[in-house]
Amino acid sequence: MLRRCIMVFPKFENGEIIDNIRKKYDPLASHVKPHITLVFPFESDISSDDLREHILYSVSGISKFEIVLKGIEPVNSFGKYLFLNIEEGRDYIIELHKRLYKGILENYYPQWLKGNTFLPHMTIGCFDNDDDFKKAIDETKDIINSFKTIVNEVCVEIIDENEDSILELVIPLE
Repeated sequence: MLRRCIMVFPKFENGEIIDNIRKKYDPLASHVKPHITLVFPFESDISSDDLREHILYSVSGISKFEIVLKGIEPVNSFGKYLFLNIEEGRDYIIELHKRLYKGILENYYPQWLKGNTFLPHMTIGCFDNDDDFKKAIDETKDIINSFKTIVNEVCVEIIDENEDSILELVIPLE
């Protein structure tokens, strides 16, 4: 069985700001590039070809689109996180998320998300304790940078036993 995730890897001109925040606050920063998750990690025996066909079908009719991320928000509902909010383009991300979780991925919809609203974001911090979480909130509260790019592809990663990201598929948007 492979453990996979489907995501967008945005590339920003000022991405080093995100990289520096993640290095400090996100334990996965050295394992996976900054990303926006469309399908959360799942384990399956779905073949690469079947997954490619599903994604191609799911993204059909969706052209490349612009996103703007801005505003760091502390989230304390499913754990302690710092999210970089998607200010523009979130409807496209939500639509991709919904489409991808149909068909062969329908059974992999996370239990914790059922009955909750999918909140598109980029995770830039994850914390085990309140003190570190509060300190990070305080240290990032004045960061007001905007991050803008064009999303032109959807990627599938394999997550290995060390939590490292191995790119499996890159599906271009129309």
